Formats: sequence, structure tokens, C-alpha cells
Amino acid sequence: MAVLYIMIQCTWGILQTTAGAFLSLLLCRKKRFFFRGAVVTECNFSVSLGMFVFVRTKSAELLRHEYAHTLQSLMLGPLYLLVIGLPSILWAGFFGNYRKRRNIPYRSFYTEKWADRLAERFLN
Repeated sequence: MAVLYIMIQCTWGILQTTAGAFLSLLLCRKKRFFFRGAVVTECNFSVSLGMFVFVRTKSAELLRHEYAHTLQSLMLGPLYLLVIGLPSILWAGFFGNYRKRRNIPYRSFYTEKWADRLAERFLN
């Protein structure tokens, strides 16, 4: 199953997988491990790009959530960066004060809720 996952990420998800590979190379001294075909790098932020997952903690819940974003990549292919990536970056980077003022959880955003549902359905 991991071979199929990698093949799809390297074809249908090539844009985000290439971006993830590049970011992974930039973080070459960081600790890495494999999880269900994905290359996971421990670093000071959390993001998923194709088959590359970056996590700030080794929390099982966070790992499942970020891996679920890779499932979104499998489903959306080249649309992943527009449908998930860009909105998530904007939500994380520019709406922190908005969320805090209105007491809105980070994971209430559609990209994050969807990833949580995928993690719950396929990774528990």
C-alpha cells in the first residue's frame, strides 16, 4: 500500500511533493522517520506537502492530523496547493489575532476539520 501511496504522490501530487522534498532538503539535519509511506521530519512547525510531513512535536494526534493532509493531497492532486495549502497558510499566518479575539479554534477551519475527519476515519 505504501508503494501505491508514493507513486500517486510522485505523479498526481508532484507539485506539493516536490515542494516538500525541497523543504526536507533544507532541513537536512533534522530527525526523520517514515509513517505509512510518508517521510516525516521533526522541526519547529507543522505542515504537509505531498508525501512529506513536518511536525513540531512527536504527538500521535498531530502526526495523524498532518498525515491526513497527505490524504487530501492524494484526493486533490494538483489542486491541493490552492484548495488546502494556500488557505491553510493564510489561516495560520494572518488570522491568528482574529481567531483569538473571537475565540475560534485553529482546527475549525475547513481544511483542518476535513483533515481531522480523515484522520479519525482512516487512522484510528
